[in-house]
Amino acid sequence: MDYIILFFIGIFATTVGTLAGGGGLISLPAMLVLGMPVHSAIAANKVSNTISSFSSFYHLYKEKKITFKESFWIIPVSLIGGVSGSFIAAKISSDDMYVVAIGLLIFAFFASFMGKGSMSGDQPLKPSGKSIPGLYAIGIYDGLFGPGQGTLMLYLFGYLNIAYIRAVGYVRLATFSSCLGAAITYISTGAVIWPLTIALMLGSVTGAQIGVRIASKLNPNYVKPILRVMTVALVVQIFFEKVV
Repeated sequence: MDYIILFFIGIFATTVGTLAGGGGLISLPAMLVLGMPVHSAIAANKVSNTISSFSSFYHLYKEKKITFKESFWIIPVSLIGGVSGSFIAAKISSDDMYVVAIGLLIFAFFASFMGKGSMSGDQPLKPSGKSIPGLYAIGIYDGLFGPGQGTLMLYLFGYLNIAYIRAVGYVRLATFSSCLGAAITYISTGAVIWPLTIALMLGSVTGAQIGVRIASKLNPNYVKPILRVMTVALVVQIFFEKVV
């Protein structure tokens, strides 16, 4: 029964996560409720996210919505950011990490009302004085804490006037990059409970494919309201975890 539940959790969480980020807001608490050990739940998320994020990126690449030439540089920037974050995490208390997470998400929420980006722009994604520091900083945040990484990246791409469907593809590529190293680490430590992880992964791949197809048809005017709802939900969840 747990396998079926995890499969549908994977579908729902990854569909939402593909559209607006924050899929971990759904999947991680659900796995903990099912009784999975916390490290195994995180490991399952990382492994499934690695596969599902690549599958959605590849779909958009195959449909010629995005190009690898425009986006390949995201991989090293996200990887280096994630590694930097993991080193910094060792020197920051958990209380400070919660403050950083809530502060960044609240900043992104209010900035979305002031920003000019409409998620319908036609600007190319290229290394610049804004895109590289932005992606690197979000990579650090992902290595430090994680929840909301995809949401923050969508805000960044909106600010850079990148069209929404392309932004989705680039977020998925960055997620693949940051999750791959973590997944390998968790696998090497034996934290992965494979039958449960595979059930979640199959659901996640299905959800990723549903998500990119919805994203292709979604009116860009609806994107920021969806992002704001997810941002509020993430802030509430992180604040709740801190209080509890």
